[in-house]
Amino acid sequence: MPADILVVGLGNPGLDYANTRHNVGADTVAELAGRHGGRLRDGLRNERSLTDEVSIGGVRVALAFPQTYYNDSGLAVAALMRRHDIDELDRLVVVHDELDLPPGRVKVKAGGGLAGNKGLKSIVAHCHGDGFVRVRIGVGKPPGRQQGADHVLRRPGKAERTELDIAIGEAADAVETIVTDGVERAMAQVNRR
Repeated sequence: MPADILVVGLGNPGLDYANTRHNVGADTVAELAGRHGGRLRDGLRNERSLTDEVSIGGVRVALAFPQTYYNDSGLAVAALMRRHDIDELDRLVVVHDELDLPPGRVKVKAGGGLAGNKGLKSIVAHCHGDGFVRVRIGVGKPPGRQQGADHVLRRPGKAERTELDIAIGEAADAVETIVTDGVERAMAQVNRR
């Protein structure tokens, strides 16, 4: 069934990764599903995603959380784009964690670099371009000598968890604005905070 927009939240499947910094994108898509009467569930086998379709302001939106593991997200995203007849990358919105932003900060960006994000790199490789919209949720740099991978795969402490939960709500708001009013309006509202 065609959709107007595909929104993908990056993360890793399974309870071991639930509530980690790396899964804030997936948490945002789950929040959007809940707000709009949907529920993420197993999609078609070749898509390897939890999916649902909802209506946001009269716009048909496909929501997805790839189950391929973060670094191979492009496999699922390419299959989802085919299923939902998303033939232009500007109709794809990817929500993900961002080391280069402080915890809890949300930014919207259209296209651009990958900042070492392997999930985005996989999407660019499988979808043949970087012109998709990103909703970036800051998780901050790892403390001391900790590696980025260790940092994002850990669950944050209580204070940071509260910040991230607020940011997940703001990221969901940003996606709703992208869907109903366009990416320029979302950038103007979100990026000035």
